Amino acid sequence: MQDFYLKYKICVSGAAETMHCGEEAFNTAETLGREIIRQGAVLVDGATTGFPFWAAKGAKKEGGIVIGVSPAETKKEHIVHYELPIDYHDIIMYTGHGYSGRNLLLTRMADAVVVGCGRMGTLNEFTIAFEDKKPIGVLEGIWETDEVIRTLIEKSYRAHEMKDKIIFANDPKTLISSVIEMIKAEENNGFK
Repeated sequence: MQDFYLKYKICVSGAAETMHCGEEAFNTAETLGREIIRQGAVLVDGATTGFPFWAAKGAKKEGGIVIGVSPAETKKEHIVHYELPIDYHDIIMYTGHGYSGRNLLLTRMADAVVVGCGRMGTLNEFTIAFEDKKPIGVLEGIWETDEVIRTLIEKSYRAHEMKDKIIFANDPKTLISSVIEMIKAEENNGFK
């Protein structure tokens, strides 16, 4: 009989509008999505455009499962009002809570959050994950998101609380592997 188990859910957080991210952002996001699946996890995102969209595309190319969490109340509102895609997702949950409510639900349903090139919404998702003491991976790149996050951590005066729960790496494979190890370590420690 086949063993069934829950897969880890890794949230990809990143900019929906990526003009500031550089030309390699889409390839990096797609590679990130592929790595999440290759390493046995499920990709969760904000059912949006930009960096998360390309990560979802990579995950689907790898044959993985992608779950989107939408700010919209319905599929119609998601497409017409928010002008968001439905491509490359197996399931989209329509929250009806707008962007800030969506961000909270998105990060809370994930086992870990991985941050790529981002803007204010990405930083919001990071701070939620930080406050919830979730494992966090920060993908370093030619963008400045990683530098802003380092400053936020330093200025929080709480870096010691998260010293074993935040990893920075510029390689998606290394980042996802490290994030999964943090999730496993948390489970082995009784989810402390």
